[in-house]
Amino acid sequence: MPETRQRHPANRRRSANTGFRPIPAGGGIEAHWHDEHQIVYAGRGVLSVTTDAGSWIAPATRAIWVPAGTLHQHRAYGETALHTVGLTDNPLGLDMPSALVVSPLLRELILAYTTAQGEADERDRLRAVLLDQLKRSPQRPTYLPTARDQRLVAVCELLREDPADNRTLTELGREIGASERTLSRLCKADLGMTFPQWRTQLRLHEALRLLAEGDAVTRVAHQCGWASTSAFIDTFRRAFGHTPGASRT
Repeated sequence: MPETRQRHPANRRRSANTGFRPIPAGGGIEAHWHDEHQIVYAGRGVLSVTTDAGSWIAPATRAIWVPAGTLHQHRAYGETALHTVGLTDNPLGLDMPSALVVSPLLRELILAYTTAQGEADERDRLRAVLLDQLKRSPQRPTYLPTARDQRLVAVCELLREDPADNRTLTELGREIGASERTLSRLCKADLGMTFPQWRTQLRLHEALRLLAEGDAVTRVAHQCGWASTSAFIDTFRRAFGHTPGASRT
């Protein structure tokens, strides 16, 4: 996977602040990095975290782990409530961004800790339980890697422009002048996944964005290339642990 720790003094933020801030639909936070590790969570709406290596997307059942020194930016889809937890230690032992499952208990702990106004002792107790729960959170892939090879970049751009494009890799390769065998090899080497896996991740990212902006589930399924609404619901539930309809509440 490409390196994500590209620091730039002009973008530096000296500490990964713990707190809460609303972000309007379509808004975001410019590229920056922190001296501390950070948990990023959208209590409402959908948030993406993007590095030069790719994008992670976080509905309400996911939080994003951002290691210290990682240059990244945020984008909000729908009215988004951004909750962040800064950590000097690394309880997860992760040196790359990752999507973590947020249980109902962990969600309430994050919301309480990032908005707490109580005494320091109370916040310390909340933090201790939060870290305990965080260590138990399994990782789940909501990662969409960025292609490097220009042939693969061209294919990926075709699908970003139209996620419902159902052409095979052979057909897409014919348009950009590369063989299916070459593109399959590049997917494994450049993206770390197969072409069908990457296309599914792209469609899920686009689906979350459209749902956050208020589109109906059936329309989203069609726009993102699923053969039926039921197939979309099944894929979405397996990826995020809840139905697309629940994403809109």
